[in-house]
Amino acid sequence: MATLGMSEAEREAIAAFDRDVVQPSMANLVILQFTAEWCGPCKQLSPILDKVAADYAAKGVKLVRIDVDKDRLIAGQFRVQSVPTVYAFYQGQPVVDLTNYRSEGQIAKVIDQILAQLKLEPAGAEPETDVEPLLAMAEQVLDEGDAARAANIFGQIRELAPDNDEAAGGLIRALIASGELDEARSAVAALPDELAKKAAVTRAVAALDLAGAGSGADHSELRAKVTANPDDHQARFELAGALASSGDRGGAADALLEIIARDRDWNEGAARQRFLQLLEAQGIGDPWSRDQRRRLSALLFT
Repeated sequence: MATLGMSEAEREAIAAFDRDVVQPSMANLVILQFTAEWCGPCKQLSPILDKVAADYAAKGVKLVRIDVDKDRLIAGQFRVQSVPTVYAFYQGQPVVDLTNYRSEGQIAKVIDQILAQLKLEPAGAEPETDVEPLLAMAEQVLDEGDAARAANIFGQIRELAPDNDEAAGGLIRALIASGELDEARSAVAALPDELAKKAAVTRAVAALDLAGAGSGADHSELRAKVTANPDDHQARFELAGALASSGDRGGAADALLEIIARDRDWNEGAARQRFLQLLEAQGIGDPWSRDQRRRLSALLFT
């Protein structure tokens, strides 16, 4: 922020913002709440943010409040139109608008997602063993089709870094690719609750559910049923599961989208739920998943 022509009070406000928000955000996640003494919703939200900040303090989360009446300059810089307004701040920039999240559960869930992406180290934490090269090698081995060897590598990484969610998820996916579904389920069951909620693990669990849903199904028999009766949604749904289980994600997506096109509410939206599970198993950020989401949106909103 430029300070030329500003009053001393304004310069002090900018310096305080830099000290309390910008600099801490270089290594921490700062939750910035714009508030006012007269704001009723602010008074309801503030204790919730206090509790969330306390719960996540050891993970590098800090809460800062700015009174829009006392610090009009900073509020104006952020174009605050109403209070409460809440941002998650990292490395000097707002990264997520938290304003519409009002319950402890909602806010905690979003913070978990942000922390998973930023990979902040808790204050005073010892540096973790660098397992990135090993993870890359394990993923390459899995992509090349040697699932058993990949599972072995992921297992070794888990011994080095038991809290690493990518290693945990990779091990589950490698076991699925090896056909060891029972062993994969045991691996999931053994995970701590906190680790089981991580994105890399939930992706693997989605893949495991898909593999189990279509395991052992007769493709030709299901195709014959669908051909004989295109409105046999149960047969098409089972065919999608069988295709997904055998690695034909495109065929599975096509079958599920066909069900949605014919009857989007069939079986309480089961086809749509399975379709989203298919995308999660592939990885939400994967280009293929993005393309499929566009196909679903076009089907639902046109």
